[in-house]
Amino acid sequence: MHRESTYQPPSPAPGPEGGWYVDSRCTNCDVARQLAPDLIREERGRSEMIRQPRDAAEERQLYAAAFACHTRSIRHPAHRLDPARDPYPLALDDHVHLCGHNAPRTAAANAYLLRRPDGTRMMIDTPRWSTELADRYEALGRITDVLLTHRDHAAHGRRYADRFGARLWIHEGDLDAAPDADQVLRGTDPVRIAAGVTAYPLPGHTRGSVLYVADERYCFSGDSMYWSRTTGDVEVAANVTWYSITEQAASLDRTVGSLRFEWLLPGHGDRRRLPSDEMARRLRQLAERARELRPGPVDFDAMRW
Repeated sequence: MHRESTYQPPSPAPGPEGGWYVDSRCTNCDVARQLAPDLIREERGRSEMIRQPRDAAEERQLYAAAFACHTRSIRHPAHRLDPARDPYPLALDDHVHLCGHNAPRTAAANAYLLRRPDGTRMMIDTPRWSTELADRYEALGRITDVLLTHRDHAAHGRRYADRFGARLWIHEGDLDAAPDADQVLRGTDPVRIAAGVTAYPLPGHTRGSVLYVADERYCFSGDSMYWSRTTGDVEVAANVTWYSITEQAASLDRTVGSLRFEWLLPGHGDRRRLPSDEMARRLRQLAERARELRPGPVDFDAMRW
């Protein structure tokens, strides 16, 4: 998912109660609302503070949102962000960390670290680049692979892969976004890329979109599907499809019967954990709904976050 934005000076007005606020550079990417849903809501097509944090737990949520925000739009008029309050990488469970520090060049996508049984890690999509962040991620364990879900999230892939001495993966349909990838996925058949980790090509959002499923527990879906808080269900970004919504429906028909996982971990949109049977049921229903979708113009404002 990609939305061009131009720089605007940050708005000077503080938020409710004269404290934290979201400045005018917000691109409505939804990341902050995922991490601090009781403090930040969508208003008039952008994120806005609805109240100030009331306790230490809510302050932690706000700092998580602030250090993930790709435009650094979550601000306080009296002080800058305290680096000591940066929570990333942030554990989602014992095997997956959220990287935070979303990058403007990857359209504010979430990125993840997946721990393997031998203690090594895989990075799925990439956060913003810095050597300090690379050191921080690698401190969790040696990173062997950088798995790109599609072209929009490829910007820093080569740099992170080189820093880690890791293999960079992408599908041939989006190879022009990472022409120096070490491993190129081809066709539409599932590919086992490591013990317990399978790549499922899912052309639709882009020609080279891929899902990565690990241990029948985690699905790193890129922009192919996400959890919508608006509908309370798994959805496709039908209004932001760069290649073909018809192809995406065909991809889902071909693939959902083979997918087993509990955690849906997208690049854009919210995360969700459900029992695998419940997730499988919802995926089948998603495939049925997708068959009814028809091509239309890209419309970011129609996204149902």
